Amino acid sequence: MQDKITDGRSIRRWRRRLADEREEARVYRSLAARRSGEEREILLGLAEAEERHARYWEDLLGEDVGPHRRGQFHMRILVALARRFGSVFVLALAQRAESHSPYRYDQDVPASMAADERIHEEVVRALAARGRARVSGSFRAAVFGANDGLVSNLALVLGVIGGSLPTEAVLLTGLAGLLAGALSMGAGEYISVRSQRELLAAAAPDPRARAVVPDLDVDANELALVYRARGMEEDEAQRRADALLRKFQLNLSHPREDPASEPAQPSGGEAAPEVPDDHEVVGTGAKAAVSSFVFFASGALVPVLPFAVGLSGGLAVLVAIVLVGLALMLTGATVGVLSGAAPLPRALRQLAIGLGAAGVTYLLGLLFGATVG
Repeated sequence: MQDKITDGRSIRRWRRRLADEREEARVYRSLAARRSGEEREILLGLAEAEERHARYWEDLLGEDVGPHRRGQFHMRILVALARRFGSVFVLALAQRAESHSPYRYDQDVPASMAADERIHEEVVRALAARGRARVSGSFRAAVFGANDGLVSNLALVLGVIGGSLPTEAVLLTGLAGLLAGALSMGAGEYISVRSQRELLAAAAPDPRARAVVPDLDVDANELALVYRARGMEEDEAQRRADALLRKFQLNLSHPREDPASEPAQPSGGEAAPEVPDDHEVVGTGAKAAVSSFVFFASGALVPVLPFAVGLSGGLAVLVAIVLVGLALMLTGATVGVLSGAAPLPRALRQLAIGLGAAGVTYLLGLLFGATVG
């Protein structure tokens, strides 16, 4: 242990570090309990690493370790979320917590432990990326649908108010906009995703191509062009094609290498990093359509609510703007958290864009209302 006199401030800081490490270990163990296979093993490995860090602080504190204490409030919240949900949302929060580790600035932390924390961030980032890939299709439709419903229906409501229509007409217009927009968004999202999946399917390798490989002329064939067309360097493509043909000549079993389906690798021979399946990232048409319909309708209902409960005039407009503003900020903050970024800037950006679009529509309503009048 270090031969230096420690003051009360250092002891308090070390105790706080110890408590936070224990909380982080709980987060990863709670997440591991809700998973299986490789992801579970990875999360348990992270938990063991955090417990190793906790032992460092215990040794450093020695007799001053004190009673068991809880970590910071945001870490305790993360533990509670991990125990109940274990979703990509929790992984994104854990990634953000790892990215804000104070160890890089703490002189009492060994360089190896600070490096550990940076590696932990990358591990959690990779795990979160898997989860994001699984939900990205439906999540994109949900976020787009909710945002579009909030903004478009608020703009529609403000536009007709600017045209001096009565409250009943505003309410009817808002409900009509909700239904029409939700149906349009759902149908459009279904067509969009189905079309994208069909394009991906058209670009995918044909598995029947492997069946003709044994029949190729060894001295004259275009097998290397398959690899080159998929991004491999010329020399590497020729080497890979020759090796594949030699395997068939030697009457080996079906080779692992498949010219029709194997992705190109860097010319240095290193395996390319694993990427999510394109179809998985896009999602399914039905899920995207349902997400878009439901979230558009939910968002479009918000600016109509004040008029539906009997409010009218300026008060109804004010309440509608406040509700929509809060919903826009919530949507933006959620996107920020899931992307591993700071939620507040994303929330404010969403608010500014949404209310800006609605404000322009309101001004156009005033203009055309005054013109008609």
